[in-house]
Order: sequence, then C-alpha cells, then structure tokens
Amino acid sequence: MRMLFLGDIVGSCGRDAVVDAVPRLRRELALDYVIANGENIAGGKGINEKTAEQLFDCGVDLISGGNHTFQIRESYSYLDSTPGITRPLNYPPGAPGRGIAEAGDLVLVNLIGRAFMGSDYDDPFRAVDAALSGISQNRFILVDLHAEATSEKQAMGWYLDGRVTAVVGTHTHVPTADNRVLPHGTAYCSDAGMCGARDSVIGDEVQAVIQRFLTQMPTRLKPAEGPAVINGLLIEADDRTKRATSIVRYDEGMC
Repeated sequence: MRMLFLGDIVGSCGRDAVVDAVPRLRRELALDYVIANGENIAGGKGINEKTAEQLFDCGVDLISGGNHTFQIRESYSYLDSTPGITRPLNYPPGAPGRGIAEAGDLVLVNLIGRAFMGSDYDDPFRAVDAALSGISQNRFILVDLHAEATSEKQAMGWYLDGRVTAVVGTHTHVPTADNRVLPHGTAYCSDAGMCGARDSVIGDEVQAVIQRFLTQMPTRLKPAEGPAVINGLLIEADDRTKRATSIVRYDEGMC
C-alpha cells in the first residue's frame, strides 16, 4: 500500500496547487490513498463545503482537521454529514463532525495536542486508546496529530509504535526531517509541513506577519499568493501486517 499525506493546505494558493497536483501524483507515485490536512483551505482558516469538495473531486480520499476546523460556523452541518472529513477526535463531546474516517481499508484518526494549543481538549492518548479498541488491526491506520509541541508528537509516535501504520504531525506548517519507521513498524514524522505560498510566513503574507511582530497589534493576516510548495509524506506499508516499510518526504517547489 502506498499513500501520500499532504501537510496543512493554506488558502487558495495551497488549495489550487493540490487540486492541480493530486491527479498527476496519483499516477506518477502509484498511490492507493491521498490524505490531506484541510483545516485552512477556506480563506486561510477553516473549511467549507465548496473547498472540501474541490479536494475530493481532485482525488483526495480523506481530509483531516485541527484547531481551525470550526472557524466557519455555517460548515458545521457539512462536517456532520460528510464521512470523509475529520475533526480532532479529542474535542469534548457535542462538537460537530467526527474524529475517525475510512476509505477502503484505510482508517484515519485525527487528534489534537494539548501543549501550547490554547484550549481545553480531552487527553489525546486516552482518546486514541479508546478509538483503537474499536478498529480492526487488519486495517491500515493513519493518525494525524495536530499539535504544537514536537515532544508531544514524538511521545505519541512511541506510544502507538506497533499499533498503527503511521503517526504524522501537522499544525506548524514547517516540514521536519525526522521521518523514520519506528522499531515496531509505525512510520513517524513530527510535521508534514504545508501546501501553500512559498514566499510566506507559514502561508501568510510576509509583511503582515512582520508588522504584527513589530507592533504587537492584532494585524489581520491573509494567506499569501505566488508560487506554491507542496509538502507531504509518502508512506508504504505491508499489505499483510499493515505496518510501515518506509516513509520519505515528498516536497515540491521548495527552491
């Protein structure tokens, strides 16, 4: 099995790049599945039906979320009714949407970290334990941990080693180079990166971000435009054991 996980898609720049690239990547990389973090696809923050359907139409199988998933209140009913989209599983009970989604023999589990994330989420470690108790081990299982702290992400990787196919981190929009297969067969990387404007600050307009740092004023941040980067992770797994055999970075447009 070969799957490509795409890092946080930021605004129209990142979304257009993904929509254009995914059909080609499915052919060139002989992909069985494409998964993307889509919490920032609508205007740079949030997700809505129009932008999500663009991803599904181009060949993205599953969309994961994060702390901006609920930015657009009008999308709550869409999150509830669309089985291919997840929001973090460990939001408190009553939040719209779902934390687990399936495509074929792949299961996506979406979690959010608690360190430096600025809100009171339930424990992601106990949440994933509960989720795995109801998922057959004869499935490929991908965990997207949307978190700030690298230590929390690495701890989750070790915690789930041998129990899931892959643990990938999202949220920082900066790709990390620590991709590896852990000793018991779980592919791991602290952050997949982003799909968005290359000449930006984590996808936003450079000058607006600089101005915020200089003045400490609540400057409005807009997604940047221009040439795009596509950051992702190509993961291969054994069809029999469902454990990973390799995880390599897939990056376009970085130079």
